Amino acid sequence: MRYRASIAFLVVSALLLVFAAGCTAATEEKTAPAPSPADEAYAGGLAEYANANYRVAEERFAGAYALYADAGDPDKARAARDAMFRANRTYMEYPFDAAAAEAVLREKVPGITDESITGWLENRAQTIVSENETLYYCDVASDYLYAHFDDLRKMTTTTLDFDYIARYALSENRSGTGPYVNPVHYAGVEWLEIPYEMLPSSGVLKIWFPLPVETESQRNVTVTNLTCPEFIVAGPVTTGAIGYVYYEIPAGAVNGNLVITADIGFTSYERIFGDIDPAKVGEYDTSGPEYLLYTASERNIEVTDAIREKALEIVGNETNPHLQAQMIYYHIIETYPYSHVPHGSLDAREPGVAESTYMFETGHGDCGTQSMLFAAFCRSLGIPARAIGGYQMLLSETPGTHFWAEYYLPGYGWVPNDVTVAEIADWVTIPDEKRTVFKDYYATNLDPARLVIQKNVDAPMDPAIPGDVAVFRIVRQYPAVVSDTAQDDLDLFASEFFSISLAAVD
Repeated sequence: MRYRASIAFLVVSALLLVFAAGCTAATEEKTAPAPSPADEAYAGGLAEYANANYRVAEERFAGAYALYADAGDPDKARAARDAMFRANRTYMEYPFDAAAAEAVLREKVPGITDESITGWLENRAQTIVSENETLYYCDVASDYLYAHFDDLRKMTTTTLDFDYIARYALSENRSGTGPYVNPVHYAGVEWLEIPYEMLPSSGVLKIWFPLPVETESQRNVTVTNLTCPEFIVAGPVTTGAIGYVYYEIPAGAVNGNLVITADIGFTSYERIFGDIDPAKVGEYDTSGPEYLLYTASERNIEVTDAIREKALEIVGNETNPHLQAQMIYYHIIETYPYSHVPHGSLDAREPGVAESTYMFETGHGDCGTQSMLFAAFCRSLGIPARAIGGYQMLLSETPGTHFWAEYYLPGYGWVPNDVTVAEIADWVTIPDEKRTVFKDYYATNLDPARLVIQKNVDAPMDPAIPGDVAVFRIVRQYPAVVSDTAQDDLDLFASEFFSISLAAVD
């Protein structure tokens, strides 16, 4: 996912007109109108952003937005507003200076030493530089704990119920042998409610609302009782690469809070691929459309020379695609401890960087980034792979956003794995044998406590989200909200206004 914001450049040019009459010539020079204060503010914002002065850039864009709005230029006002939103998103996940980052480490990590704090802040913490000041990621303390199992285990003894989390991985009573067994029927409600005071008074609200999608392991998808049916422009779509319904709602038609709900249902199957015989893996159709799609670079799954070189180092002389994928799975578990990642900043920042590349270069990755790096490594070796997005009901009954991965094997189909869930075994004090069984399960199998919304991180929708708006593009676990007239970053707040309730039913 490479997002390029539209950038306007102000150019002052001189036109030289030469008039000839007989043996004499006259020259007249005309100049373009001087830029308006609004244009100067916008150009100043672009310059400040290019110089990594993101907070100042936001202020400049905000000034330009107000001036354009006062001048009655809605197109330029919207461009300035979206630039303001993107500047804010670039740095907003980095609230701490060095002193504040140190303070939060001392608060969240009991007994942490001065040496450990210095080493983490100087060498490992995720940072951004704005106005020549180093700012630290909001989850700097959590990331430290994830990278230091001994400290983390002291704090998860009473907060993580590993036996509950491992109820599928360690089960000895499985209905069937695979690949699709142990169906669980889920039903629930998706709910988006945007407060009336945040809604614009004019214009149209464009909303891409997420829905379950049919997959090999998620079947019998139903979507009923969609609100505001008169404003549905496309969908509901529950087949293909991604599930969604697209609305265009006139602001004047909303008299209170904007509420969009959907009743959803589906059957999720446990996936068991533990008996794969490498010798029975077939040959790839390297000219097929799915092979070409899932072995190429995308916005957030980027195949680079460095990625390919590392993947070849990981697999060594192994040539079987199944065994190669397994080696990559364990390499990520052993090399990249889980950490939270500033997705909003990565998505908004210019120049952009793919999530897989960010993790490869920094060592930081959560469920999405880990899955995308797994897919990038596989793709670089010619193994089709993708990052699946949706929700998990594994850690608790309440759905939580999640990503995992799949790789394709001819003769077997799409084989799942979940690097992030596997790493949970490192966060708790359990016998090594139990830890190994848990990790091995998630190498080729997957629990049924899942809700799939997109089959790949960069799955497209129709109509597509416009390329010049400030929208979080990496995932569609939350609604995408676009408005030309809203003063607030509605898309940014959509995650706070959206919820899913699900329950297993008979």
